[in-house]
Amino acid sequence: MKRKRPVWQTALMYIALYGWAIIVALPLYWTLVTSIKSRSNVFNGPLYLPFIQFQPVMDAWNRFFITDWRYFSSQYFNSIIIALGSSILAVIIGSLASYGLTRFKYIWGGKLRNRELSFYFISQRILPPVAVVIPLFILFQTVKLFDTQIGLIIAYTAFNLPLVVWLMQDYFASIPVELEESAYIDGCSKLEAFLRITLPLSAPGLVATFLFVLVFAWNEYIIALFLSQSNAQTMPILIAAQNAQRGPEWEAISVLTLVTILPVCVIAVFLERFISRGLLVGAVKG
Repeated sequence: MKRKRPVWQTALMYIALYGWAIIVALPLYWTLVTSIKSRSNVFNGPLYLPFIQFQPVMDAWNRFFITDWRYFSSQYFNSIIIALGSSILAVIIGSLASYGLTRFKYIWGGKLRNRELSFYFISQRILPPVAVVIPLFILFQTVKLFDTQIGLIIAYTAFNLPLVVWLMQDYFASIPVELEESAYIDGCSKLEAFLRITLPLSAPGLVATFLFVLVFAWNEYIIALFLSQSNAQTMPILIAAQNAQRGPEWEAISVLTLVTILPVCVIAVFLERFISRGLLVGAVKG
């Protein structure tokens, strides 16, 4: 018989959860409030309550959605195309690589090299992007990929690929190989077993990994700063540019921040069922 939790423990648990929710929501609330302030109110001290402490205005919102919509929308759609394209490409390539490292043995020089290959992949993610941006800048200019969406997609894919390999390798290892062997007996090839058996079972891990990679690509700044100029600039570059001669335009930064985090939040809500399962990647071993 399951013991009932004491009332005081339940109360403490809910107090802690609601308290933490308030702490997490306060920066978002402050960003929203700042986005509807005039420039003078932004610097007039901490004003928290619209219609009580200050009169809300939509100047910053009108600036990006009406006055500068063409300029703003191009960078916003650049972010969407580059982040989604690189994330999908990284998940496809990385999942195939991690599946190969999990299911096959790679021998070189008479020794197994799977662990060395796995370490090599993750070591590429440890490398700070700032260490290679200058060679990438020269390379992309030479091959005519500088300031293009395709160029940034390739760069983001290369930098996020090790993360996909690292996460999906543990998830594929948790799927029993006997399921694929049963498919072989039924006449499936290795590719058919992967597509029909392993891939559907790994869907939670793929979705969770996709979201992680998407967040990294969506928020990336250093690579976009060096490899884009005007045609392929993304939202982080636009946000950083809101630093005029009069100082940071916090109301404009707040609007861009809210608009930037919205797509990722929407995706997370729709994929929550998969994410909650995929976060346990490799946590349970058979």
